[in-house]
Amino acid sequence: MSTTTAYDRSDERLVQDNSPQALVRGFVRRMRSGDLGMVPVITGLLIIWVVFYLLNPRFLSSRNLVEISLDSATIGMISLGIVLVLLLGEIDLSVGSVSGVGGAVLATLLVYQDWPLLLAIAAGLCSGLAIGTLYGLIYTRFGVPSFVISLAGLLAFLGVQLWVLGPRGTVNLPVNSKLVDFANFWYLSPLASYVLAVLIGLAYFGIRLRAMARRRAANLSVPTARSVAVRAGLMVAAMLGGAYYLNIDRGVGYLPLLWIGLIVLVDVVLRRTKGGRYVFAVGGNEEAARRAGIPVNRVYLTVFALCSTFAALGGVLAAGRLQSVAQSSGGTDTNLMAIAAAVIGGTSLFGGRGSAYAALFGMLVLQSITSGLNLIGVQAEVRYMVTGLVLLLAVTIDSLSRRARRSSGRA
Repeated sequence: MSTTTAYDRSDERLVQDNSPQALVRGFVRRMRSGDLGMVPVITGLLIIWVVFYLLNPRFLSSRNLVEISLDSATIGMISLGIVLVLLLGEIDLSVGSVSGVGGAVLATLLVYQDWPLLLAIAAGLCSGLAIGTLYGLIYTRFGVPSFVISLAGLLAFLGVQLWVLGPRGTVNLPVNSKLVDFANFWYLSPLASYVLAVLIGLAYFGIRLRAMARRRAANLSVPTARSVAVRAGLMVAAMLGGAYYLNIDRGVGYLPLLWIGLIVLVDVVLRRTKGGRYVFAVGGNEEAARRAGIPVNRVYLTVFALCSTFAALGGVLAAGRLQSVAQSSGGTDTNLMAIAAAVIGGTSLFGGRGSAYAALFGMLVLQSITSGLNLIGVQAEVRYMVTGLVLLLAVTIDSLSRRARRSSGRA
């Protein structure tokens, strides 16, 4: 065993916890310093599930949980793009309209122009990519605030959606479309879901071992292999239990699986790549990032383009889920739900702090509230009030944690 002291031992924020006691101490230390992470939203989600289960046991039935996972995926996909924009301290108010444009382009080309499904999907996604690129160019070239750009885009692209749909108003997708099957009827077999859970656990264990080797070579602190094995084991056990429970009904749907897969991919890109770290750097302090040589304009351009592309993807998937695209697609509360999910999930409105998993847990909170209130027969107006209160609570927690981090010198 090496007798040298790890370089990062002098900075408690960088130390890897190498025992259960150190893990608990590190957790308490982060909570006290205002580094709350995903703790508030996960705690809130558990409370919501317990309360609605007590009010109506059907809430936690496997059938209802499968429905929640399917209904969360479409707007949750849009919320994933919102997370990226919020990490820069910006906002996009037009994601609902952009999702409507993406769905309208797909449906029109597929049904009336007889395009192959994959080409129609690609065209829908390209419409979102073009819109986001336009936003990025206007923001970086002319300095127009993102609030104003996207507010104008909300109106303009609603008009584009109506123009694409034309006088028909509603386009119904073919009932035998693969997109409809993917969004509604395709599920992993029970065996495949269990194998996938084990493979994810093994991949996590292997990646952590590789990271430990690299940290050890750099003379940095490392967790013990046993603690990593315990974490991987708990992860596999949780996923196997979840898969078993969902398999009592229809199982793990392809649609939520795609959503979660993209969340994991975005999280890896944000935390493990240079481009991802640039996003946090620009969101934390743009001027400092610019002086450090980071291509700030390129970061803005990329993030706005990704945000609108995810919005268009959400619109395409929503078209498959609903089997149609109408003039109201992407309207009503789509914008607010996508933004609220990202904020409730823990993404800071002040930029520089957050995680891709905010889109997952924030959307599960909102969809659980909707499902629970529907099961106990509460009207829609109450749902809006409850959602507003939850959003206000999330922003308040974010402000308080930011104040605590500033007090502890970690802001």
